[in-house]
Amino acid sequence: MSKQNTSLGKRWYVLHTYSGYEENVDHNLKQRVESMDMHDKIFNVLIPKEKKIKVKNGKRKVVEEKIFPGYVLVEMIVTDDSWYVVRNTPNVTGFVGTGTIPTPVSDEEIKNLQKRMGLEEPKFKIDVEIGTPVKINDGPFKNFEGKVSAIDEARGKIKVLVNMFGRETPVELDCLQIIKL
Repeated sequence: MSKQNTSLGKRWYVLHTYSGYEENVDHNLKQRVESMDMHDKIFNVLIPKEKKIKVKNGKRKVVEEKIFPGYVLVEMIVTDDSWYVVRNTPNVTGFVGTGTIPTPVSDEEIKNLQKRMGLEEPKFKIDVEIGTPVKINDGPFKNFEGKVSAIDEARGKIKVLVNMFGRETPVELDCLQIIKL
């Protein structure tokens, strides 16, 4: 008697893993699919990641961050065999679902996630206007306050007029180096 509902067909499921072992699970699961010839039941393994822009010491860096640390997505047809192969992959702690029955992720959620991951160029969200008072939170002008004088959305840069030595001086900053007052 089968414990799994195989009528759902090919769907995406969420695996819970030890945090930091997502790549390890991805690699091991792909190897197990290969060695146990489960290509007809386990199709895809995915670690959801997105690109983010970080500014540290005035330098901009694009980093790839896991959207859900400790989780890996797997596209599969759940049968007792495929469930066993995935569940017994090293560093997998279980499926997300009730009891031993995995809950599939909705197609809509998968589309939204793929859209979020598919953004090649990280976008800037500049939520200030010219004249907005701001405080600089990074770089050589950290803790200075000033007013926004120009915005270059394409480059993610902002010019802020900072009062130095009794006069207003324009300083070009990355949009991530300021906070609204």
